[in-house]
Amino acid sequence: MSDSGHPTSSALPSATPTVHDEPGISSPVDISGNQPGSDVEKSRNEKAAKATQDNDSRSTDDGVLVVDWEGPDDPQNPKNWSLKKKWAATLIVSAFTFISPVSSSMMAPASEQIAREFGITSSSVIALLTSVFVAAYAFGPLLLGPMSELFGRSRVLQLANMWYLAWNLGCGFAQNEGQLIAFRFLAGLGGSAPLSIGGGVLGDLFRPAERGQAIAIYSLAPLLGPVIGPTCGAWIAEKSTWRWVFWSTTIVDAFIQCLGVIFLKETFAPILLERKAALIRKGMDPEKGQYREVRTVFDGADRHWKTIVTKALIRPFALFVREPIVQLLGVYMAFIYGTLYLFLTTIPAIFQGVYGQPVGIAGLHYFALGVGLTGASQINARMLDRIYKYFSDKNGGVGKPEYRLPSMIPGSLFLPMGLFITGWTARADVHWIAPDIGIALVGAGTILNFQSIQTYVIDAFTLHAASALAAVTFLRSLAGFGFPLFAPAMYNALGYGKGDTILACFAIAVGVPAPFLLWKYGERIRNASRYARRSAAAAAAEQPQHPPAKAH
Repeated sequence: MSDSGHPTSSALPSATPTVHDEPGISSPVDISGNQPGSDVEKSRNEKAAKATQDNDSRSTDDGVLVVDWEGPDDPQNPKNWSLKKKWAATLIVSAFTFISPVSSSMMAPASEQIAREFGITSSSVIALLTSVFVAAYAFGPLLLGPMSELFGRSRVLQLANMWYLAWNLGCGFAQNEGQLIAFRFLAGLGGSAPLSIGGGVLGDLFRPAERGQAIAIYSLAPLLGPVIGPTCGAWIAEKSTWRWVFWSTTIVDAFIQCLGVIFLKETFAPILLERKAALIRKGMDPEKGQYREVRTVFDGADRHWKTIVTKALIRPFALFVREPIVQLLGVYMAFIYGTLYLFLTTIPAIFQGVYGQPVGIAGLHYFALGVGLTGASQINARMLDRIYKYFSDKNGGVGKPEYRLPSMIPGSLFLPMGLFITGWTARADVHWIAPDIGIALVGAGTILNFQSIQTYVIDAFTLHAASALAAVTFLRSLAGFGFPLFAPAMYNALGYGKGDTILACFAIAVGVPAPFLLWKYGERIRNASRYARRSAAAAAAEQPQHPPAKAH
């Protein structure tokens, strides 16, 4: 059986021409010196197409050739790539996902310096300089996520990163506040791509029982970036000009982009099979007319480009409107992400205002958040796949997205605990280590919830993971944009104790019941979803299958 459930004849040795992951379809290299278009080349293409049809495809009664993988062990299938190649792609995608959030928060410590240079007096405008980047995170994935399902993950991801690189560089040359806000927003649009496409790449590369560690690293990146960014930004602002905040991140991103061009290959199965189908079409003899149509197993009967594009662009909105799971997890993730960015903006106020520490030293307290994020992430990375395998084995070897939820339970407890501790110990008569402990617990609760939610969404909507993550990212990015804007007014009116208590109560009300409700009702809700059902069928086909060897 093939990965999609269609029969294949993969027992025969494959004569399929190698199709590399570069954009477009290129003919195999002819070492005999025959020119393209020659009779020899046409003959070879026809033979290659026939071999491809014999090994990769099935024909239907109406003259349609459906192209599929060469059985479950096809080396061209990204899920069968070597671990080295998979982890190279994972680390590059995680690097893309890391550098963009660094830019989102790195300028926060330099905002006062920028305000003095441009004559900005409004506190809301000063906060907007930082948070407008995150506002772009809400809208970019709604377009870039579906585009990756049309044109390929690697191509869209790298083009979006180059867009981010260009506008982030432009931020360093801004001459007024209007230019800086506009450039920041445009940079954020490009920088938002890895937030949705990265999860799709990991869904393409790893089977459900294998993807826990990869997603643990990937989901840590967008949370660790805003922690490291302000720490570096504080020292850059103190020792140099604010413009180097942008120029330094641009230099690092250019290096990551170079690695991406070299090592990040296409992973999206429909795109790879479409390239294989194009090779077959090229090699077919139009006069014989053996098949009237060649299409992939992922194609429907209506392959008009307008239909395909319309469906892809509408999909994130459809998922958000029609899928209760996406709505619930989107609201909770929005609260978590908003709380994280709220903490990022209040850490300087606590340690400079309450404890009277200088800018550079106060910035070091961001590492408390980093300790919580990294420590919990490393523990959870080792547990995600073990927990999934444990429950899968108890279920007869069949995995479910709900088996990703146990990590949410400690996460939903650590988050309110950290909020209570930070809020009520941020006083001059209490040692600064106490709020740092609370901040670390907030970091731990944040990453445990993030990793659990992202693996759940990817497992539930694997084929359309980029669109599903785009729908979830929309709400969370709006929260990341909005929370820091009202934070100063809330803490000025209520103080840190009462303000964080309100947030903690909401975290308990929404977060604590969520894993238990999804564990009990999640499968029933998913079964009512056509997107989740289609992904579940694909996931079932991904289970390794090894047909018995034939007798010689």
